[in-house]
Amino acid sequence: MSLLCDCMRCSRRNRIGFVATRIAGTDGVSLEALKWAEAFEQDDYECFYFAGELETPPEKSYLSAKSHFTHHEIVDIYKRSFDVRHRSRSTTRKIMAVKEEIKDELYEFINRFHLNLLVIENALTIPLNIPLGLAITEVTSETGIVVIAHHHDFYWERSRFMTNAVWEYLDMAFPPHLPRIHHVVISSAGDSQLGFRKGTSSTTIPNVMDFEILPEPPDDFASDVRRAFGIEDDEYMILQPTRVIQRKGIEHAIELVSRLGMKAKLVISHASGDEGYSYEKRIQEYSRLLNVETLFVSRLVNEKRGYTRSGRKIYTLDDVYPHADLVTYPSSFEGFGNAFLETLYFKKPIVVNSYSIYSTDIKPKGFDVIEIDGYVDNTALAKTKKVLRDPVYREHMVSHNYETARRFYSFAVLRQKLRAVMTEISPCAEHGDSTG
Repeated sequence: MSLLCDCMRCSRRNRIGFVATRIAGTDGVSLEALKWAEAFEQDDYECFYFAGELETPPEKSYLSAKSHFTHHEIVDIYKRSFDVRHRSRSTTRKIMAVKEEIKDELYEFINRFHLNLLVIENALTIPLNIPLGLAITEVTSETGIVVIAHHHDFYWERSRFMTNAVWEYLDMAFPPHLPRIHHVVISSAGDSQLGFRKGTSSTTIPNVMDFEILPEPPDDFASDVRRAFGIEDDEYMILQPTRVIQRKGIEHAIELVSRLGMKAKLVISHASGDEGYSYEKRIQEYSRLLNVETLFVSRLVNEKRGYTRSGRKIYTLDDVYPHADLVTYPSSFEGFGNAFLETLYFKKPIVVNSYSIYSTDIKPKGFDVIEIDGYVDNTALAKTKKVLRDPVYREHMVSHNYETARRFYSFAVLRQKLRAVMTEISPCAEHGDSTG
């Protein structure tokens, strides 16, 4: 079989299939997948989508229900595989049966859309759906189709995956070490860890934003965000644009607001999610202890605009950013840090904890931020006050950060790096026998 061809002579337009657990909503993996697709399409590739949840053009999409990590059978497999040390034979049979179902769907996806390249978005990285990862690995081996595995955060970075009964599956497929797979990571740490643990090389492509196009000012719908959240005209709106989970370090944001001694409210945009509500209760108690008015506005912030049943507006996060006076991002760990780039895109000052990827990959680029290192010190407090009180200083800071981000984290950078990857693997790859 012919594995590679010269695209200048190829009569068929290059057709790329994106595979993930979901490509929908505002999670980081979905957003970056769509950015990649946009970059590919600007270079005349045609993109198609396979996942358990999709918000992509129906005529280019293949919905695979059991590819979603929330499908009841996948949840059951996950519970029987993690936080345990032995699995039953029935669990093994279940994993293999679902894997075969998904394999059949992957073959149909490849054949229906005549695909010659797959881009796997984190489905070979985090083992929330073990059958999907195994299915992708076997289809890659059986067809010889060229694969770009886009890794966002590896399982070994999360303690929740360390006690398990599926080590052989993790070794096999998360990620696999196959000659037809080109690995892409989002940080230098991911590159070094992948090489150390799997003995394979990778390309580093960071997350990006479209810094070539300035954000639009708030329109009529979004003009009343501050009033809707209960922010008075003479007080500062401090935005924490994350979920309420422990690694986000929201205690630091509360302490900072408390120590400012200025009229301000802390606004948390997202809910607790799937990691329980004990940390949210801790944040509520800590806010009361430090006398900080903390607003949990997740019911008013969603992926799409709309209205609640009572008639209140529902805004997107993009509607909220322009109204913030300061953004807090005191995370202890991030795979990369999309909220960091979003803050710079909307030209807002930011408070950043020195999480590892920030320290190794982002900070050396020369951004001007309010930095803490595990705790709020007097230096960070003084700089925060100066940023809020001095508009000239603040404008110089955010303009510098925008231009720096445009140089290092723009769509132009993404297109350049993807072109390099496609040149390395040859832009048009013919897959082998995909009849199953």
